[in-house]
Amino acid sequence: MKVLGIYGSPRKGGNSDLLLDALLEAAKGAGAETQAIYARDYKISGCRECGGCDKTGKCVVKDEMQDLYPILKEADAIVTAGPIFFYNFPAQLKAIIDRTQAMWSDRLLKKGQGPSVPYESGIGYAIGVGATRGKNLFEGCELTCKYFYDAMDMEYGGGIFFRRVEDKGAVLEHEDAMDQARELGRKIVKGE
Repeated sequence: MKVLGIYGSPRKGGNSDLLLDALLEAAKGAGAETQAIYARDYKISGCRECGGCDKTGKCVVKDEMQDLYPILKEADAIVTAGPIFFYNFPAQLKAIIDRTQAMWSDRLLKKGQGPSVPYESGIGYAIGVGATRGKNLFEGCELTCKYFYDAMDMEYGGGIFFRRVEDKGAVLEHEDAMDQARELGRKIVKGE
């Protein structure tokens, strides 16, 4: 099994990075092959909504997103992690998500439309960390992940979310959060 972690934070070593590190370490310990993508390290344009991918299933924008498409396709499970900015993930991560429109177009070209089409490419999860305690704090990122994974022909398996965590490294003071990340990593490999 190949587990891909997508690090969405613009802040290196931040709270969502630490949680995803723990998850991938646990997944590797449970026998998975792991790989990491750091959104902050890629120069990726936003989707142009040009419709170029509608006929071919390929994005016409030639930038570093082209390097990520094969990595996304090879993963059996993907975990997307990031801090919450205005009730969703940061722009660096959102650019990757938006550019999977080409994968959605490819899926439609190959499989057609309709609710009876089962997911065949794996399962995806989310990790969200937010400074506030708002009731709806994670709704935006969860909906985004649901449709991000849908575009890649993956089921959304849920996630783990932590409120009132802001300062860099503060999540380490919440041992239950780190334990939840490790447990999710093991569950992903076990298929639970």
